[in-house]
Amino acid sequence: MTMAEDNKPSGPDLTKGVSLTAFKDGKLLGHVGEEDVLLVQAGNEIFAIEPSCSHYHGPLVEGLVVGDTIRCPWHHACFSLRSGEATRPPALNALAVWEVTRDRDRIIVQRKRETPKPSAAHRSAPTPERFVIVGGGAAGFAAAETLRREGFAGAITMLSNDGAMPVDRPNLSKDYLAGNAPEDWLPLRGDDYYQDAGIDLRLNTNVSAVDAKTRSVTLGNGDKLPFDRLLLATGAEPVKLQIPGADQPHVHTLRSVADSRAIIRAAGSARRALVIGASFIGLEVAASLRARKLEVRVVAPEERPMQKVLGPEMGDFVRALHEENGVNFHLEDTVEKLDGMRATLKSGVVIEADLVVVGIGVKPRLALAEQAGLVADRGLSVSEYLETSVSGIFAAGDIARWPDPHSRQTIRVEHWVVAERQGQTAARNMLGKRERFDAVPFFWSQHYDVPINYVGHAESFDDIAIDGSIEGKDCLLKYRKGGRVLAVASIYRDLDNLKAELEMERLRA
Repeated sequence: MTMAEDNKPSGPDLTKGVSLTAFKDGKLLGHVGEEDVLLVQAGNEIFAIEPSCSHYHGPLVEGLVVGDTIRCPWHHACFSLRSGEATRPPALNALAVWEVTRDRDRIIVQRKRETPKPSAAHRSAPTPERFVIVGGGAAGFAAAETLRREGFAGAITMLSNDGAMPVDRPNLSKDYLAGNAPEDWLPLRGDDYYQDAGIDLRLNTNVSAVDAKTRSVTLGNGDKLPFDRLLLATGAEPVKLQIPGADQPHVHTLRSVADSRAIIRAAGSARRALVIGASFIGLEVAASLRARKLEVRVVAPEERPMQKVLGPEMGDFVRALHEENGVNFHLEDTVEKLDGMRATLKSGVVIEADLVVVGIGVKPRLALAEQAGLVADRGLSVSEYLETSVSGIFAAGDIARWPDPHSRQTIRVEHWVVAERQGQTAARNMLGKRERFDAVPFFWSQHYDVPINYVGHAESFDDIAIDGSIEGKDCLLKYRKGGRVLAVASIYRDLDNLKAELEMERLRA
């Protein structure tokens, strides 16, 4: 979005009033003074709200109205049309709303509503309860923020083994790595937020043990921290490459801000990059390094990239898209050793690379939970309320395996939006609300100018119904098993993707 576009107000002047007949699909984009305002018809009511999602500025005029909420077409954030509050991640900040008046058949907007000050809740009388959150990622941050938003006035201590404040991790392999987003876009909240909200955020802090009986965590330095409620949001860590030469300094994984910075530094002087693994992360890294004009080769054992998740047709499309952009693939092959800048493949091919990025998957960080005696099964087992086998200890994010009402299985997924939504639900349940976690999983992946949105969860599927054209970058794919649609992927069918999410919510078992 250019500044010129940004500064020119859209549509009619709403202070002069508009007629309902001017609405298209229940929406109308206009302006009050210099500010753009979106009018939305929901049932018999008309609402006026800021028109751009507070996450990545997705256009809400193209979104889906559900009851008195509106959902963003890009990454499925949701806002209350009444209050502007962000009710579902990935958006965290509220949008401005305006007062709407009617004069016969004219709809007039003149005044913006006063917004309540955020983080005021903890300033009420403090309570003696002590809540501890282990993890500074999506789930941990969303939980801490929700506790304050819900009015919790006790102590919140957030323990992160990262050196950076909680950040927008999807950006680390996408726009930030490609050089299209400045570093100050990364933090989810500024430094002062934690102090103002009374959240004791401790960075570079390791937790060595959790004692479920004495209700305390032991820190790496030996200090003990008691808790009344505990949230484990330890996330996942990259799987390490187990081959000779994998420990050389030009070999990187990508999980943290520090990892992304290190790859950007290396890319400054590198010419040829090798990406090991054709995962979402691996291919997003490949696209970002191409944006930095490096020669990029991808080595992976699969026949097609992303075939297990997206199927063969979408896998072929993703491969062709990367090849059009100059990426060379070595599929059905693996790297056997890294000798200096030379990578030797199983097939005998030798690749010269002065930058190597390994993206061969992640594994949940379960050591703390297992040492504490919590029940685990390919992840930390939690109830529909995200509570572990020990009362008062909750889990959210990449480590949690929960009963999913749509797929009718227990599932564990490594999606940013799921982690944020679980953090919010876990926080409310730490406060004694019995809120089931039944959100439909959602993630997005970006490859050059092509976004792929995926809603639902299909561990496996019998067939894929394709509507539209994958090659034409205008498609909706339905992944079915036993006749049931378990997941939907789309390219530039944002509204259809939102509708698929809503349908899955309504069909929950």
